[in-house]
Amino acid sequence: MAFTGPAIALARDAASNTVEMLPSLKQFARERLDHLNLPPAAKAERRRDRAGLPPADPGIEAVETAVLDWLGQAQDFSATRDGGAARDFSLVRGWASSYPETSGYIVPTLIDAAARRNDPVLLDRARRMVDWLVGIQLPDGGFQGGTVDAEPVVPVTFNTGQILMGLAAARRQFGDAYQRPMDRAAGWLVDTMDPDGCWRKFPTPFAAPGEKAYETHVAWGLIEAARASEDPRSASRYADAALRNARWAITKQLPNGWFESCCLSNPDAPLTHTIGYVLRGLTEIFLYTRDQDILAASLLTADALAARVNGDGFLAGRLDRGWHGAVSWVCITGSAQIAHSLLLLFDETGKTSYRDAAFALLRYARRTVQLDGPQGIRGGVKGSFPVDGGYGTYEFLNWAAKFLIDAGHAERLVRSA
Repeated sequence: MAFTGPAIALARDAASNTVEMLPSLKQFARERLDHLNLPPAAKAERRRDRAGLPPADPGIEAVETAVLDWLGQAQDFSATRDGGAARDFSLVRGWASSYPETSGYIVPTLIDAAARRNDPVLLDRARRMVDWLVGIQLPDGGFQGGTVDAEPVVPVTFNTGQILMGLAAARRQFGDAYQRPMDRAAGWLVDTMDPDGCWRKFPTPFAAPGEKAYETHVAWGLIEAARASEDPRSASRYADAALRNARWAITKQLPNGWFESCCLSNPDAPLTHTIGYVLRGLTEIFLYTRDQDILAASLLTADALAARVNGDGFLAGRLDRGWHGAVSWVCITGSAQIAHSLLLLFDETGKTSYRDAAFALLRYARRTVQLDGPQGIRGGVKGSFPVDGGYGTYEFLNWAAKFLIDAGHAERLVRSA
């Protein structure tokens, strides 16, 4: 049978459409196969999340109690059992090895929670964690990237800055024994900074290469060292370096408040986690230095973020340079971080849009936390909601736990003011 011209065109279009559909069909098949291979607990959590969030916010106190208990489990059941906090609890792999970077900034969270709860167990956990960190400090004063058993073991700027927060908190809480480790880490960061304020020499081998605007969160570590130091010259040196980094970072800011060079892997659609890092770093540097240019940059980003928070607290886990959501899932870590910065900036400005957006973000985040269930899940904070989203997939992350505790306490303070 002969084919007419229109029939040939239709056949050609059908073939073309089939070819175009092949990648999406392959992706669907791959995702389906991955799902079939998941452990039952991971499948159950995925079904639970796909059914939607529970309607009620459990409240700050109940969630804080559960999440602090989870952090205790992370320390007790870390695969390396060394005093550090396990990087995560995975629904696929179980408890991970200890993670120096995030254990570093978990230390001040435990110290603060111990004080407000009058809980010596939390204080003991903080001290054991920071003592482990002191024990793995590298000869030059820096700290390694990745989990404690990751290779290569090389000093990394970002991780050192996060651990510096724990050393500074330990110096203030536990005394002079932590002065030298703190000064060695802070001095290494100052000495390895480039003249323009950017750190380029010791990047992490576990993220895409290139400059990182979110290393203002490293500069915040220097601010904490300045606060903890009893030597005015050292404090001034640390704070000056932090301000120099902040001034470099705001050269990466677009007129709409969005930051270039601000992601682990996708600079065109950064995670709210790394956006949260850059905003908190700038905010803390302003609070210490009172530099008005840094405040203006912080407010520019805060305005844009607050406007993107839905009434129910949903904020897409990646945001493009127009502040549009680039994914359908939420990065719980980033939501908590951004909420905390918005609350600090509300205290500074009285701008109610910051407060209201922060409250919504935290209500959403708390609703993702289960107050009962098996170990590892109970009190854990997911990388993504739903749990199969693109950040910390099927994982409960120790830094997500830390940031939710901190932001919840900031909310408590604002509500009680």
